[in-house]
Amino acid sequence: MKYTFTILLFLQFMCATCLHAQSEPSIHFSFNHLALSVKNVDRSAEFYARVLHLAEITNRTQKPGIRWFSLGDGKELHLISTIPGPVQINKAVHFAFTTPDFEALVQLLNKEKIPYSDWPGVAKQITTRADGIRQLYFQDPDGYWIEVNSAD
Repeated sequence: MKYTFTILLFLQFMCATCLHAQSEPSIHFSFNHLALSVKNVDRSAEFYARVLHLAEITNRTQKPGIRWFSLGDGKELHLISTIPGPVQINKAVHFAFTTPDFEALVQLLNKEKIPYSDWPGVAKQITTRADGIRQLYFQDPDGYWIEVNSAD
């Protein structure tokens, strides 16, 4: 009797677990790409290739006005100039890159005369976070904010 009760209890637990698992499917996500609406796709493509050294990859949509770049590790940046209208942008809307060559980036931005600032917006200044990571911010031709930091 004790054995039968244990089996019934086990079966009840298993059925409840199976039903619960079926009602809440496990869905896993990983980052795939970032898409930016741009005014001039060629100007933006040139900027990302020249300043961030991103490699252009095949635009698998094969639609005009769209160009794709590799962000590494299977991640992509899609530049899209097919949707008209203004985009509201502020510094809180940004994407960030990490580089071990932070000083080389600062030199490149200065050489290319690309304005950069710290988080509060002080020109040619670099923010040092409480954890020691240095970061700076600049904008692409459409005004999107880009953070580059020295995190590993």
